[in-house]
Amino acid sequence: MSETINKIVTFIKEKVNITPEIGIILGSGLGSFINEIEITHSLEYSAIPNFLVSTVEGHSGKLIFGKIANKNVVVMQGRFHYYEGYTLQQLALPIRVLKLLGINKLLLSNASGGLNPEYKIGDLMIFDDHINLMGGNPLLGPNNPSFGPRFPDMSAPYDKLMVNKAYKFARENGIKAHIGVFVGVHGPTFETRAEYRYLRIIGADAVAMSTVPEVIAARHLGLSCFAISVITDSGVPDEIVEISHEDVLRVANEAATKVSRIFKCLIADESI
Repeated sequence: MSETINKIVTFIKEKVNITPEIGIILGSGLGSFINEIEITHSLEYSAIPNFLVSTVEGHSGKLIFGKIANKNVVVMQGRFHYYEGYTLQQLALPIRVLKLLGINKLLLSNASGGLNPEYKIGDLMIFDDHINLMGGNPLLGPNNPSFGPRFPDMSAPYDKLMVNKAYKFARENGIKAHIGVFVGVHGPTFETRAEYRYLRIIGADAVAMSTVPEVIAARHLGLSCFAISVITDSGVPDEIVEISHEDVLRVANEAATKVSRIFKCLIADESI
């Protein structure tokens, strides 16, 4: 994989003349954040040799470079998922590419099902911790010490300063946000009622089919991480109704402006 990653990075650097310091991954229905960027370059995933290709509606599939608050950023407009047929090890590839392009922070977003009865559809949840129920780990296999240690510490996967700054900003600006625990599952089915109950019992506040492998790969690389969910549906007993991916996209689109404001706040903050 190292040789493949180096070839991808070389290709991108030949096309792009800025060094990003912050990486951003946009989840389902949240691609409108690119409207906040002073775009300098845009590359289709399919145009990058050996890169992955997104196959899910709501994930446009572009690598976008530009500026926000005078900082160089690179944005993945669309992510990759285990359920698409990629291995968890493959899901680490884009994160390693972003690191070698120059980033030192990674901001992630997704659309999630709410498990905490205090959460309402359209609310945001800032990650304080996560539970990995993906059925594996992106770091399985021989370890490349140039990426990180064999046994990376995961006691604090999400940057406390960014968590606190984002929550304070949300409260001060009338954005309904919570701090909670996320659980990553591999999908592609939405959960049964019994699975929702189980996930709540083990300590999760929200559930989705992404983000955890990316954060594991990022922390292995020493990147500071911040992640946020839009609660697009409810897994709370008596609130569970039949849902579709279209429902998820609709709610995520409606909440995209709130996520954008929080991301912009963090990017502009010089103390982070």
